[in-house]
Amino acid sequence: MSTASKIALLKEMLDSAESNIRSAKQILGELTSATGKSQYTAMATKVGSLDTSGEKKIIEGVFDGQNMIGPDKKTYSVPANYASKSKLIPGDILKLTILEDGSFIYKQIGPIERKRIIGTLTFDEGQYRVIAGGKAYKVLLASVTYFRAEVGDRVTLIVPEIEDSEWGAIENVLPKEDGTGSLDMDDMEL
Repeated sequence: MSTASKIALLKEMLDSAESNIRSAKQILGELTSATGKSQYTAMATKVGSLDTSGEKKIIEGVFDGQNMIGPDKKTYSVPANYASKSKLIPGDILKLTILEDGSFIYKQIGPIERKRIIGTLTFDEGQYRVIAGGKAYKVLLASVTYFRAEVGDRVTLIVPEIEDSEWGAIENVLPKEDGTGSLDMDDMEL
């Protein structure tokens, strides 16, 4: 077999392997997100409450990484800016007050136990992720823009301490190191 044929065969094999990996990731993502959603739905039915008796409606539920799941198993949209600035992580308990004029007011009332890990910000398949401890955690675009993070930056990520989660919250962007291995003080925010 000629060198050109071997190169063409290798390219074809790599393309096939990449396609298989993408398919496997998609199936795994579908399976884990379905499991995660049901986990937070079950949690919400246990810890959440619903009060629609007064002028305002009050709902307590569980944050799933993007939204709040109520005890009624409904999904309530949480503003990404609020979630990123409040550093919400999956499992946090929220109270939603829906006012007479239709305004939604969220308040974090029960933060879950947290741990901090350090990882690298990446962007893959239209989603920002932080690679840390051999796992890729999804992060909100609002967090990335709020901290002015860029792909390749090292970040401190907050994740649930006990439970495995596919989401995390960016706490800080770490200062870049210069070529000598020391921190570049010009890049540090004080």
